Amino acid sequence: MQPQVIIADDHPLFRTALKQAIVECLPDAGVIEADCFDDLLIGVEANPNLEIVFLDLHMPGNNGFTGLTQLQNHYPDLVVIMVSSDDNVQTMQKAISFGAAAFIPKSADLTTIGQAIEVVLDGEVWLPSHVETDTIDNENSQANQHLAKQLAQLTPQQYIVLTQIADGRLNKQIAYDLDIKETTVKKHVSAILVKLKVNNRTLAGLAYQQLMLAAPENRSD
Repeated sequence: MQPQVIIADDHPLFRTALKQAIVECLPDAGVIEADCFDDLLIGVEANPNLEIVFLDLHMPGNNGFTGLTQLQNHYPDLVVIMVSSDDNVQTMQKAISFGAAAFIPKSADLTTIGQAIEVVLDGEVWLPSHVETDTIDNENSQANQHLAKQLAQLTPQQYIVLTQIADGRLNKQIAYDLDIKETTVKKHVSAILVKLKVNNRTLAGLAYQQLMLAAPENRSD
């Protein structure tokens, strides 16, 4: 049985190209498309058999690796492949250290995309050939891996509360937004601090903000 795939990217032309590569590699795969992160989440919820997500690094609702870690937190069995024209080596290595199965530059041709998909389906990690994989296990990478593991320990509700903390929301505001009691928010905050091993909500918010990247200038991804 071929895997079910969802492409999350706000550029229709790239979605079409990526879909072509997927169909050539996996002719019987079911492919769903989403042009924003909220639609991606709706698609994932509606299709429990989904196995692979192609996620744009910069798209509405996703900033850097926030979407990657949210998917890992909410749907740990999904395989996430990052795609972007923002393809500097540090960004690609950071994606892998945060748990992505691959990072495919949008400049890649269909053959390369197909090779990346095959490697991922074999359970391996894929990066472009010019990226030195033996440099990934450096100090920064280990710190990113540690943060990813801490975020994975949060419950889905705690993860959402953390995103609100990072946005500077107060407990009362978070309670209103999530339609829960303020005492419940306080319990979530306390649990978040313990799991992230930080002393206050400011540090928790800063930890989450490490996932974010500045959108590239003259963005074409």
